Amino acid sequence: MVSHMATVTFRDESSTGKPLDEFTLPGLPERISARELVRLRVREEIARHNAAPKARFNGLVRPVDTEVELNGTGTRRRVDRERQADIAERAFQRNGFLLLVGERRIDDLSETVDPVMSFVKLVPLVGG
Repeated sequence: MVSHMATVTFRDESSTGKPLDEFTLPGLPERISARELVRLRVREEIARHNAAPKARFNGLVRPVDTEVELNGTGTRRRVDRERQADIAERAFQRNGFLLLVGERRIDDLSETVDPVMSFVKLVPLVGG
């Protein structure tokens, strides 16, 4: 059996449909659960931030200030990828953001989805 790989596009939109940000990740399974995509997206954002920290973190879930503040050595702390992925899952359950595949809203993170997904941010997600 041949396994096809897909490129996933993560698109952030405001509640009015205004595009906010977009990035893609190649080499993912053609079908994947919404939970896996949310966690993958957050881990990727945190990895990018940890590799090149910026003053302002602009991801799905913004880490609490104590995670991004300068530590005693003058460098920014590394943000915990798995902790932030857990926070994103909880935020989804509390309607902190919506997931859309095309025009269809995803209500259950265990649902298998196609690899183009929009994240609609409803409220700022600070620390979950």
